[in-house]
Amino acid sequence: MEDDRDVVARQIGRTPRAFRSVVVRCPFGRPAVTEQAPFDDRGAPFPTMYWVTCRHLVAQVSRLEAEGGVDRWTRAARDNAALATSLERANDEQRRLRPELDAGIAGARSTGGSLKCLHAHIAFALARPGYELGDRILRELGPLWPRACCSE
Repeated sequence: MEDDRDVVARQIGRTPRAFRSVVVRCPFGRPAVTEQAPFDDRGAPFPTMYWVTCRHLVAQVSRLEAEGGVDRWTRAARDNAALATSLERANDEQRRLRPELDAGIAGARSTGGSLKCLHAHIAFALARPGYELGDRILRELGPLWPRACCSE
């Protein structure tokens, strides 16, 4: 059986930095979301706790970002009280989980600012169910998984 670190390296095209473990697997049993350590092997901060590695999912989120998704979801989180509360709670949870960095999702330092990266919010939503903003972004992606494994 292939080591998860090797599969992730193949998925992302390089050796993963700060890799800890796989926290979400696709229906084919391959890594889809990984947990990263707060610091990489060189001691550099790694602000993103959960990282999307599934190529299919990465491509879907990249498409959404290219279509203006970051700005659209930033506005939605500012204009919708429930989404704003969801984002604030998720950022607080991120800070509790990784007190070493005192940062929210994708390294966010303040509340009410622009979302930095939808990939990080998707990864957080998959790894920590119940994150409403992330769940809504996920629903916009369409089919979450491909028909065949994209990591073969």
